Amino acid sequence: METKLKKLKRFNLIMGALHLVQGIIMVFLATSVIQKIAQFQPTITQFFLAFNPATQSLETTSRDLFALPFGILVASFLLISAAAHGLIYLMSDKYFKDLKKGINKFRWFEYALSSSIMIVLISTLFGIYDIASLILIFIVNATMNLFGLVMEQMNSGANKEKVNWGPFVWGSIAGLAPWIAILLYMFGTGNFGKIPWFVWAIVGTYFVAFNTFPVNMILQYKRIGKWQDYFYGERTYIVLSLVAKSALAWLVLFGAMQP
Repeated sequence: METKLKKLKRFNLIMGALHLVQGIIMVFLATSVIQKIAQFQPTITQFFLAFNPATQSLETTSRDLFALPFGILVASFLLISAAAHGLIYLMSDKYFKDLKKGINKFRWFEYALSSSIMIVLISTLFGIYDIASLILIFIVNATMNLFGLVMEQMNSGANKEKVNWGPFVWGSIAGLAPWIAILLYMFGTGNFGKIPWFVWAIVGTYFVAFNTFPVNMILQYKRIGKWQDYFYGERTYIVLSLVAKSALAWLVLFGAMQP
């Protein structure tokens, strides 16, 4: 067991380094090299009702709030993951203690923050600039991930016959909400032939990534094959995180360069 824990600790350090290097490269590209990425800063707006004296009625109006630093936020998606792996390395005793119970709090808090930033950035690529909508998308996505933590807390040490799947179901429903909003914007024109390739790539990549994480959880709690060992599922989460986040981050970053 001690050998396994040492390897997992080192594995977290390596994966954190890979996230960190990519994040630093992205910051460099977005601030110094590729001006088109640096210049892509969607304007976030606020809608509200205002009284119009001419019509003597309340009318929907809007105002610009701020420019979203898109490139920097894409880089932060990877840098947050790197920070989480570093924290795990430094707090490995707490990490291992929880893993033995079938819980990883670090994972779910990091996912709640990083993936919520990413879904907000993807939303802006599809034209969602309203601050209220973006806040709701962020919070609902974070809630989806925190349901994952609740799932582990409620089923710590549970036998597969006694697994409570409630948090998994409610989290899955919550996770669909941001995508309903994005698809409404994506298919708003009805002219699918003019949707750029990178849009389909982002949707496809995120859809695959979105489903691989819950599949890993299902395999863990069904205790199928190698997933009978919670530590195997933990390593799978780490690998999925690096692969999915790397692919998605680069797609979204260069999506900012498209017309």
